[in-house]
Amino acid sequence: MQPEVDVIQALLRDSRTIAVVGLSSEPERPSHVVARYLQAHGYRIVPVNPKYAGSHILGEHCYPTLTLANAALVDEGTPIDMVDCFRRPAHIAPIVEEAIAIGVHGIWMQLGVVDQQAADAARRAGIAVVMDRCMKIEHARRP
Repeated sequence: MQPEVDVIQALLRDSRTIAVVGLSSEPERPSHVVARYLQAHGYRIVPVNPKYAGSHILGEHCYPTLTLANAALVDEGTPIDMVDCFRRPAHIAPIVEEAIAIGVHGIWMQLGVVDQQAADAARRAGIAVVMDRCMKIEHARRP
């Protein structure tokens, strides 16, 4: 397998709890479609979006930041394994900084989302990174 394919397969196999940054409550939005799909395939979704903080999306409490989501989940004994980013590239660096600080194993930037500097910072911190790929598509094509 190619190195990127190996990273994708490992993240999809080993991650159980995924924080979805930028998750929308609107069912037609790509973030909602992907999160609903992942949830239906056994992943726990943790919504992170300040616009919807305090509400519930897909039956899960929505948090304003990764840091607050992680704190709540650590109290439950459920760490965040991966961060799925549905934000424009200009907003990725602070998300990656938070992800590094909370110690996730993977950062996934959805289709059209590329920030090489943030990806390099995450990799230097030992975090696996996938950029410009859709998690739903990659999951569906798994062997």
